[in-house]
Amino acid sequence: MKPSSEFAAGPAAPSARSGRARAHAVEPVPVETTRPTVRARDAVFRRLLGLADVLSLSVAVLLSTVILGDDALTPLILLAPFGIVVAAKLAGLYDRDEHLIHKTTLDEIPALFTIASVAALLLWLAGDLLIEGNLERRQIFGTWVLMFVLIVLFRSLARRLAQSLTPPERCLIVGANGRVEELTGQLELHHGAVVVGSVDEHGASATRGLQEALHHEINSRGVERVILGPGGFESDSLMFAVRELKAYGVKVSLLPDISRLAGSSVEVDRLGSMSLLGMRQFEITRSSRLIKRAFDLSVSAGALLMLSPLLVGISVAIRVDSRGPALYRQRRIGRDGREFQMVKFRSMRQRAHAERSGLAHLDEGAEGLFKIREDPRVTRIGRIIRGSSVDELPQLLNVLRGEMSLVGPRPLVPEEDNQIEGLYRRRLDVPPGMTGHWQVLGSARVPLAEMVKLDYLYAANWSLWGDVRLILRTAPIVFGRRSM
Repeated sequence: MKPSSEFAAGPAAPSARSGRARAHAVEPVPVETTRPTVRARDAVFRRLLGLADVLSLSVAVLLSTVILGDDALTPLILLAPFGIVVAAKLAGLYDRDEHLIHKTTLDEIPALFTIASVAALLLWLAGDLLIEGNLERRQIFGTWVLMFVLIVLFRSLARRLAQSLTPPERCLIVGANGRVEELTGQLELHHGAVVVGSVDEHGASATRGLQEALHHEINSRGVERVILGPGGFESDSLMFAVRELKAYGVKVSLLPDISRLAGSSVEVDRLGSMSLLGMRQFEITRSSRLIKRAFDLSVSAGALLMLSPLLVGISVAIRVDSRGPALYRQRRIGRDGREFQMVKFRSMRQRAHAERSGLAHLDEGAEGLFKIREDPRVTRIGRIIRGSSVDELPQLLNVLRGEMSLVGPRPLVPEEDNQIEGLYRRRLDVPPGMTGHWQVLGSARVPLAEMVKLDYLYAANWSLWGDVRLILRTAPIVFGRRSM
């Protein structure tokens, strides 16, 4: 199948790039067989998300009226599920997934909070029409809270179910300027996509060569999404390239040169038909530091209070299991390069650090980091608490003392910190965190060089919601298995 017109249509033709394609070890699938798969995948996500929205509203209303009160529902309540589906549709919450590779409910939480608030408000305003009885304030509040919690939970479960029912998305990378391997690893490791091929930009073949290479790759490999890097097309012809790629029935994603900077540090400044990106300063302001510190203090103090029975129980188990103290203190580098003693539950036998050099041949960590999956130094209780990351809980004391934050750069030992030079030492402008991008991505799978870039950009993109989002993304790791 060919597109309706050539890529060259428009005021400017694409740049002269190579049509040579690098094939990955993925079995080719004709594009005619993948288009129904693309439509079916989108339909599965939309329908399951719609079902999740209807269930969340229905359960919230039933619980708030039946359990929190003795009210009865009128037949008009049957229109409520249609209302929430329409509201979610108008908010774009059913259409955004088909444009994204990384589909997550966390990014929707502000919109879902708004929908839950509006639903509770409408229930209060139309109470006599929907419910027989007098709605009390606690019922309205219960509907609001339940609606918000359930819609987030059910949407998360719906996406997980949809991903298990559909095959990984087949991607083709075009002109990524040497970042093909990096992008491939990110897609396949974290987002459930598979890269079936790439068209590089090296060489001096004509535009026609690029067109033919794309036509061949899309048709022969069953490509479902094309990712255009900064080396694939000149800016003037990019919109025409996207249009023609859409004619193949594939989805299109763009990887701009400044993709690492795109986040809360960027404000879009639209000037007619052009857009500029206004860059914020690469630091956390004084007022933001105060907000971050207040959040750290309140959450860490509350967590220590609630978890105190668990912490005491783990301490006793460690002392019974092996000789030595329950807590382990290790030198780490904190804000502005100052050393501090990071506290953890002891999960290894005493003097384990002195044995590290003799275990170098077992190191499985990414470049610059030391990690052994089946570390022989770990005790029996240590394997249990490390497996669920509860050995990290005493770091709440470091947070309370101001040496650490709940979210921030990874706290490095001096040997690892000494490898970081130049601009990336600005990662130490903020306190290290109990969790962060490095924890969510799998702390030992991210090379040190990549990790410090993430840490550096953390300060530039900081927001309180960003911290909450990272904590929520860490929860599955804490309550499941620790990432290697």
